Amino acid sequence: MKFLNLLLLAIPASIFLQLSGYSPVLLFVAAGLSIIPLAGYMGKATEEIALYVGPRVGGLLNATFGNAAELIITIFALKAGLYEVVKASITGSIIGNLLLVLGLSMLLGGFKFKIQKFNRATAGVHTSMLLMAVTGLIIPAVFLQTHTNPAAEPFSLGVAGVLMLVYVLSLVFSLHTHKDVYRPSLEHAETPNWSKLKAFTVLLVATLFVVLESEFLVAGIEPVVKTLGISELFIGVIVIPIIGNAAEHSTSVIMALKNKMDISLEIAIGSSTQIALFVAPLLVFLGYFMGQPLDLIFTTYELVVIIMATVITAMISMDGRSNWLEGAQLLSAYAIMAIAFLFV
Repeated sequence: MKFLNLLLLAIPASIFLQLSGYSPVLLFVAAGLSIIPLAGYMGKATEEIALYVGPRVGGLLNATFGNAAELIITIFALKAGLYEVVKASITGSIIGNLLLVLGLSMLLGGFKFKIQKFNRATAGVHTSMLLMAVTGLIIPAVFLQTHTNPAAEPFSLGVAGVLMLVYVLSLVFSLHTHKDVYRPSLEHAETPNWSKLKAFTVLLVATLFVVLESEFLVAGIEPVVKTLGISELFIGVIVIPIIGNAAEHSTSVIMALKNKMDISLEIAIGSSTQIALFVAPLLVFLGYFMGQPLDLIFTTYELVVIIMATVITAMISMDGRSNWLEGAQLLSAYAIMAIAFLFV
């Protein structure tokens, strides 16, 4: 967290650029850099509050606010009518967590430990939930692409409702009926490092600044597309997920370096599952109420990379062991996909 604090200097820089109207591209860069440490503080404050309210409520807080920064960014993008950016960020978050985050964790952890082990049963539950979550995104996209004149909006709302229901059931499963199997990390006794007042204050202030910087970031997307010649699809798939999840990514790597691959796996796969079961449906409902209807029609390439990332992760996690080569393979897959999106 300490080295990320230097990026907080981007906050006054972004405010200055916004007021002066000097360069929308620099504003986009400054806003993106500032969100990275702010998201980290949001996550840290949520974890501290979770320790005060107990493992069940705390687990619910972590599960609900795990992708809060990215959700805020996509809400502003949705408000601006940047539908492709919103849907691309959903795709990017899933493949980013499965390939980039987990791959980097396995690679660096594998350099330090020859073989790292994790609970196969827990990994199996995570991957099965992920497969179901991804299926919930793939089926409507395929259906709406292959049928003429489909009722995209009501169909997407119906699917979003089912996904939300499954997410609620998964929380009951992981936090109540099978908490010892599904989320063993919640059972570890920890003591808060912050007071309640500090935790709530940091969460409030960080959230307010993320809201401000997200507005700056989204306002700079179109100028960046025109100036640098990169597509909205690339920004949504690669840039926004990295900005919104960088702090969480670093936590996964740190856990792997401590030989706690169970937690790294939980962070990477759990975050992808939350995107598919909670964030994506929530955006569909928010779009409906905001008068900016969002459907679940993803491009063919987006569907392919989501399927491939999910299958690769499921296969690698089957044996309950990981090494640096498997991490390199995941990172290579992500790099290939990123290059393809750059040239779309």
